[in-house]
Amino acid sequence: MLTFIGLGLYDEHSITCEGRTALQDADRVFAEVYTSKLLGASIADLEAAHDVEIAVRDRAGVEQDPEAMLTAAETESVAFLTAGDTMISTTHSDLRIRAEKRGIQTRVIHGVTAETAASGLTGLQNYRFGKAVTLPFPFVHGAGDVPPSVIDSIEANQERGLHTLVYLDIKVDYHKRRDGPDDHETYMTASYAAELLASGWRDELAVVVARAGSPDPLVYADRLSVLASESFGEPLHMLVIPGELHHIEADSLRSLANVPADVVPLEE
Repeated sequence: MLTFIGLGLYDEHSITCEGRTALQDADRVFAEVYTSKLLGASIADLEAAHDVEIAVRDRAGVEQDPEAMLTAAETESVAFLTAGDTMISTTHSDLRIRAEKRGIQTRVIHGVTAETAASGLTGLQNYRFGKAVTLPFPFVHGAGDVPPSVIDSIEANQERGLHTLVYLDIKVDYHKRRDGPDDHETYMTASYAAELLASGWRDELAVVVARAGSPDPLVYADRLSVLASESFGEPLHMLVIPGELHHIEADSLRSLANVPADVVPLEE
């Protein structure tokens, strides 16, 4: 049995009760932290809170050579952990398909996602979101500051009146190349992303969502050029580029995100 468990958004307590039970019942536990991670808990914190031992796998160990996990799952109960929801954004469908093809039973236990948190915290209605995008660091893709595919997706959503959730790049164990960082972990900030979009696209209304799922989440809205000059504290950060605003959504941004009246005027 291979059970995919979403850990939720912030710390060792963000997992669901169902996920915690499955985690503690597992014979072997693996995790990955390269697509996202819990900022409020380390692997050691998770091990202590749930009384398990966790083997961390890098990208190659999950996507190219998952043999250790699959072999274990043929005869034991194996849990595979990711932040958020294990099949939303940080998708591992390929690993699940490989397991099923080998006759290994699989199960998915969902966790709270950044997507639903962004909607809930901003007051922007979930069914009015279109395709999400990821904004990568410029040193990664070499296609200018903002890849054309990101801009195309945002504009396509806006043409339909839909909001766009912009995930911001994370680099874990990234080895320096060109002008990239040499930090062990690098998280794109909302202000950096806003600067990229304001200079590489246009100066639109955007909403910052920082530390979703934590005890101190932050929501703040203004034009991208203004957001570029602000600091929003510790990661993780996301941006939302709104499409057409329903009047309740506009009220939510004024009440929850302190958007200036000249950016989102009151209706007369």
